[in-house]
Amino acid sequence: MPLDRRIAEVTDRIIQRSENARGTYLDRMRGAAEKGPVRAHLSCSNLAHAYAAMGDDKGTLTADRAPNIGIITAYNDMLSAHQPFQGYPDLIKEAARARGATAQVAGGVPAMCDGVTQGQPGMELSLFSRDVIALAAGVGLSHNCFDSAMYLGVCDKIVPGLIIAAATFGHIPAVFAPAGPMPSGLPNDEKAKVRQEFATGKVGRDKLMEAEMASYHGPGTCTFYGTANTNQMLMEFMGLHLPGSSFVNPNTPLRDALTTAATEKALSITALGNDYRPAGEVLDEKAFVNGIVGLMATGGSTNLVLHLPAMARAAGVLLEPVDFADISAAVPLMARVYPNGLADVNHFHAAGGLGYMIGQLLDAGLLHDDVVTISGDGLDRYRQEPKLDGDKVVWTDGAGESLNDRILRPTSDPFQATGGLAELKGNLGQGIMKVSAVDPERRSIEAPVAVFQDQESVKAAFHAGDLDRDVIVVVRFQGPRANGMPELHGLTPVLSVLQGRGHKVALVTDGRMSGASGKVPAAIHVSPEALDGGMIAKLQDGDILRVDADAGQFEILTDGVADRAAATPDLTANSHGIGRELFELFRNSAGPATSGAGCVS
Repeated sequence: MPLDRRIAEVTDRIIQRSENARGTYLDRMRGAAEKGPVRAHLSCSNLAHAYAAMGDDKGTLTADRAPNIGIITAYNDMLSAHQPFQGYPDLIKEAARARGATAQVAGGVPAMCDGVTQGQPGMELSLFSRDVIALAAGVGLSHNCFDSAMYLGVCDKIVPGLIIAAATFGHIPAVFAPAGPMPSGLPNDEKAKVRQEFATGKVGRDKLMEAEMASYHGPGTCTFYGTANTNQMLMEFMGLHLPGSSFVNPNTPLRDALTTAATEKALSITALGNDYRPAGEVLDEKAFVNGIVGLMATGGSTNLVLHLPAMARAAGVLLEPVDFADISAAVPLMARVYPNGLADVNHFHAAGGLGYMIGQLLDAGLLHDDVVTISGDGLDRYRQEPKLDGDKVVWTDGAGESLNDRILRPTSDPFQATGGLAELKGNLGQGIMKVSAVDPERRSIEAPVAVFQDQESVKAAFHAGDLDRDVIVVVRFQGPRANGMPELHGLTPVLSVLQGRGHKVALVTDGRMSGASGKVPAAIHVSPEALDGGMIAKLQDGDILRVDADAGQFEILTDGVADRAAATPDLTANSHGIGRELFELFRNSAGPATSGAGCVS
């Protein structure tokens, strides 16, 4: 199938926009690659320090043609998604030794859980942890001892940070090895119902705790389709995972066999062999377009609209909000996974998963097949799914049809004709809205605003009955320069209650919502942010605002707002406590949300 004209036009636009930046990047990467195997340039003393603790592997490490893998791990045992990585380094080293090669843990990176920090001061470090992760991975790889790298990370900022590092060290191959989702627990709609009942005082904290623990109950990613699982989808659509490996549960024979196979792949695509596939060649304009197509077809997390521009910029690729909007207009929504439906990612995987979806999108001309992946040339290989043959992985044809059309549908009969994202533009600035879970009749609202500067004030107004009406809740000074752009997921239950009472309700903010953004329309990532001259800083209670996702409108209807002085916030409380004082440099140097709010890319 020829490439869809609309996808081709967006791709060509990105290629033209990125010509200078991408050309400079590729020149740098090719220059680094031409120097040959990196360990050859280290002195004997350098090498002795690098190999001192490697025991029986020392002889292999000093051999001229034996590849050495650098492992960057986000392991910790507080995060369910990252706890399975504990045993990966030993498994990777064993697999490398069996093939006459070696592997070393080059470094660890931090990994924080937004689920733990939601509504807490630590959430103000969350976005910037992406940049810290990129920097930490860079420190590990700077030892310059590695012929390829394996990246062990799953969740919200971890994968984007690791991609920024992989692109920066783009002269060496990069293989991403996932941990997989935890088995299904309490259904997500039941969990959401208990949260709303707690918000209105119908149940106590004991019932809320019981529901939460039944939902998040074991090792692996949370099973809803939030940012963590959207990351895993992206790595497969962009060719950095092995085919079909994203949603295999942890601590299973197939999961371990896939990690061994990923190690074999990392060894086979180095510059020492005949199938060199450096990360910089994989991470090109077409790969990022494919990632955005996957984001829209699955109704994925809005956080990736923030992360993808930062990831791409590290590889010399320049993305803009209009690229997301135009791709969304061309790509049908093929999946219903919570919060866009009742199913979780395990159900999605069983229904045919990413292999079925990639095949459908390729057949419809909505994906670039002519890309470089770690598995070979072309994305067609990613139609396949892994199976165990003894203790080895073999790939077989994936599902030729959806096994549950309430979860996964073909491009010819999607859940809706366009993807899950809308771009908003107008005299308020720019923003985005995830619409895949929002009923069509709720995507347009014109109402008075109620203006706040933090989540707790919104909750207090709700409990006081002040929001029991048609209202657009504006929460400002939540952008990256103000307080690190925390997620405002804690507002979802109360806004859902208001909507459930029959009111027209929306959220407008220069902050973020969770990757689990759901049925309440939320215009987020407003740019310019309030602290950077944005019109959102001039709004007052009672001003009339129109937010129309279908028309892309983002309009202040009250006269004279532009002539007002901007509100002056007291941000002193954001500058200290729970590590926030360490991140002042990041807040001061953060870019706008439209280009990823990055500090290092």
